[in-house]
Amino acid sequence: MNGIARSFWTAILGTLALGGQAVAGTFPDPAVDAPKASKADQASAVFAGGCFWGVDAVFKHVKGVTKATSGYSGGSATTAHYEIVGSGLTGHAESVEVIYDPSQISYGQLLRVFFSVAHDPTQLNRQGPDVGSQYRSAIFYANPEQQRIAEAYIAQLDNAKTFSKPIVTQVVQLSAFYPAEAYHQNYLALHPTSPYIVYNDLPKLAALKAQFPELYVSR
Repeated sequence: MNGIARSFWTAILGTLALGGQAVAGTFPDPAVDAPKASKADQASAVFAGGCFWGVDAVFKHVKGVTKATSGYSGGSATTAHYEIVGSGLTGHAESVEVIYDPSQISYGQLLRVFFSVAHDPTQLNRQGPDVGSQYRSAIFYANPEQQRIAEAYIAQLDNAKTFSKPIVTQVVQLSAFYPAEAYHQNYLALHPTSPYIVYNDLPKLAALKAQFPELYVSR
């Protein structure tokens, strides 16, 4: 959806409920997680949770994250272009590659942020005003450990009935991540007064700061 269309539909749909809201209370730590590294290192994770602008912005403000890049996963290199992905026919999801230091934050804690404030994992093939498989909720795991942790955390949240609706997040193997066009990068910081950002994404940053003050960093 282009910027004009986003603003239009935000004005119409931005105040509607998001769907399966999380039950009040502390969002649980993952029972299954990777141990923190003993020294500084670099690891990556790829998440899809609707429009990449907001997901990107959330992870940029998480302690231990050194870089977040908006892009595409799930399809081929030849179709990893915004206007084509927008057709919903490429297999791609708007995704964010998160580069982080596993000595500062674990993969499980990234999942905690992803499920709690970055998006609504109960919405199937959409997020808020954005509709289509390119806006699906997905975790693209890079190795068996990430798969194990992600699947265990989804089961934990479902068993605890953390959400009022079932989680629909896909857990699929990462084949490739393709960075999006330059004008999509760091979009929230560059366009903080955009109606789409104000209605849909700034509240995510506020929620991150309120729910996880120990993880929130200003940049």
